[in-house]
Amino acid sequence: MERQTTRYPAEVRERAVRLVLDHRGDHASEWEAICSVAGKIGCSTEALRRWVRQAERDGGTRPGLTSEDRERIRALERENRELRQANEILRKASAYFAQAELDRRYKP
Repeated sequence: MERQTTRYPAEVRERAVRLVLDHRGDHASEWEAICSVAGKIGCSTEALRRWVRQAERDGGTRPGLTSEDRERIRALERENRELRQANEILRKASAYFAQAELDRRYKP
């Protein structure tokens, strides 16, 4: 199943989350509030549910990684990957030059 990725502007996401949080008391459940707001703004209910959960984590009302923590982890993983690649290149270059030095010393 192919995943469709539709990017919504941050303002739309924030407004939708605010609407759910403000109007969840008007509905029998939070899920009904999410369904109602999702239909009005034109996004999927699952996308809106994930936005609400992330907003709760960012606000400290739900345990889990905040958006800031997630971005920091992504940046550190990217840096780690780049450093591993650089180390591999240096290791191979060092071995190449060491072999070249040995070959140069023992030629008659």
